[in-house]
Amino acid sequence: MFDFHTHTFLSDGVLSPIELIRRAFVRGYRVIGVTDHVGPGNVEHVVKTLVTDCRAASSRWDILALPGVEITHVPKEDIDEIARMAKGLGARLVVVHGETPVEPVEPGTNRAAISSNSVDVVAHPGLIEVEDARLASERGVFLEISARKGHSLANGHVVRVAAQTGALTILDSDAHAPEDLLTPEITRKVALGAGLDTEEAHLLLNKNPESLLAKLGVPPVSTT
Repeated sequence: MFDFHTHTFLSDGVLSPIELIRRAFVRGYRVIGVTDHVGPGNVEHVVKTLVTDCRAASSRWDILALPGVEITHVPKEDIDEIARMAKGLGARLVVVHGETPVEPVEPGTNRAAISSNSVDVVAHPGLIEVEDARLASERGVFLEISARKGHSLANGHVVRVAAQTGALTILDSDAHAPEDLLTPEITRKVALGAGLDTEEAHLLLNKNPESLLAKLGVPPVSTT
């Protein structure tokens, strides 16, 4: 399994980074992105801590742990600067907290994230505009299909707009606790529940993660 959006007690999760990675490994994960919430004041501390723990876990266990961030509720004018800062500090993965229907995210956040050369994924982009999804397709920014309660309300819209524009999607847990981590059964249900057929769900869960890893400069991960 692949999961590019999770949280630890460095932000609002309940586990340490190393314990989250260990639990994901035992559950059968091959790749996990640890992407704690950041803003201007904590990005350096979060990235440096995650770089250290992800390196330790990946060197000892058969799992690829990617240190990252989720830029959350940051003024849209500052998203690119913080994304570039995170990458410069060693983040392998930059996610931006998109315009979910259940939180007061600043309008224009989706567009600002997609326009940044340092952003890889727009998490739970909500009722994303067709023009923004088309821009994401052109720029290779992934749109998230969320397994998290509330954020998942717009999954069907994201799937439809992505199909219309050619934007690539990725399914993530947005895990904050061990019980939030994905299983093959849950990922399949979320994919089908979002309106995908069996073949489309297979692409979402298998091909698209490899495409994201290629974007990040990571070699393909064997699933055998």
